[in-house]
Formats: sequence, structure tokens, C-alpha cells
Amino acid sequence: MQLAVEESLRGMDTAQNRLILTVVGAVIFLALVAYFVRALKVRRAARRLHQGITSVSIEYLHNVLVPDGMGAVMHVDYLLLTSRGVVVIDLRDQQGNIFGGDQMTQWTVMDGSRRATFQNPQHALYDRVAAVRALARELPVEGRILFTRNARFPKGLPRWTLMVDSLRAEFPPVASDAGRAWIDRFREEWQAIANAVQPSPLRRRRGLLAEVFDERYS
Repeated sequence: MQLAVEESLRGMDTAQNRLILTVVGAVIFLALVAYFVRALKVRRAARRLHQGITSVSIEYLHNVLVPDGMGAVMHVDYLLLTSRGVVVIDLRDQQGNIFGGDQMTQWTVMDGSRRATFQNPQHALYDRVAAVRALARELPVEGRILFTRNARFPKGLPRWTLMVDSLRAEFPPVASDAGRAWIDRFREEWQAIANAVQPSPLRRRRGLLAEVFDERYS
């Protein structure tokens, strides 16, 4: 029996089979390299996006749960302390042409042959802003639905929506002593918000391999 097995293995050890194994191994290796390069690209893009958003703020809170005043909580992507007060950011990374309006229940996104709808995000933004205002006391609070470069609005931006490249123009970073003094007036209110929120489990940082298959920041 053992002799037969050895003979069979020797029969498989041919030049053609060795070539096939070499080619298969090379393909697998190149695929792994491509996956890891993609993961690094995704991670760098995510880091640039995060830095671009937070660069307009003096301080920020990222991925937090805000109490809604009725015993529940709601997820908020970013709370930015800016020269105009607190900005509640609902970050959206949807690719394609988006058609939406203030009075529409559903918005539509079209990307080539793909067509999908999603709930008008304005209503959820209003709720988030109201929850933060309840904590902020005299500190001004407003909100924006922030879309990345993957989105386009052929018919124009609906109310309270903003492209990420326009964030710094709408909320210029604080560069003057007067602006910093204004923010310092509301330091206690900002701290009250920070004390009231808690980390959100909805967007935990993931490992490198998980990001390989995520196209949100590509």
C-alpha cells in the first residue's frame, strides 16, 4: 500500500504539475498584495477625510451616542466645536448622482445602471440637532449632512446638505483671538455635551483585512 502511494506521488511530480503549482502560487501572492495595497489606500483615504472634517474645529467628538431626552440615544458621526458653535455632522458616503429635496420622503442615488433610494436624511438630522441643543444651553447648534466627493447633486444641494470640500468655506477654522475668546465663553457648555455623550458601538475601528473589502472611501 505504501509503495503504491509513493509511486502515485512520484507520478504527480512532473514538470507540468510543478509549473501549474508555481503559477497558482504566484496568482495567489499577487492577489494578496493587491488586497493589502487596496486596504492601505482605503485607510489613508479615511484618515484624510477625518482630518479634513476635524480641521475646521477647535475640538470635536467622533462617533458618539447622544441622549434624546426620552431615555434613548442616537448615533452622531461628528460634533464639531467651531467659530459658529457646535456643528452636528451626519456623514454620508454614497456614490453617484443624488436627487433629493426638502419635501421628498425618499432620495434617489443613481450610479450607472444602479438605482437605489434612501430615507431623506434631513429629518434624522433635525432630531440629532434638537438632542444636542438640549445639552448645549446657550451654545449655538446647527447641523449639516456632509457628503464625500463620491456624491454629485445634478439638481443642486437640498437644505442643510454640504459637500466635504465646502466645509472649510462654510465653517472657517478659528484664527483670531476674538474667535477663540468667543469659544472660551462656551467652554462649560461644550464640556457638558462631552460629559453627556458616550462612545458609539456602531462604527468601531476595524482591522486592515476588513477594510480590504470596504469601498466606502475608495
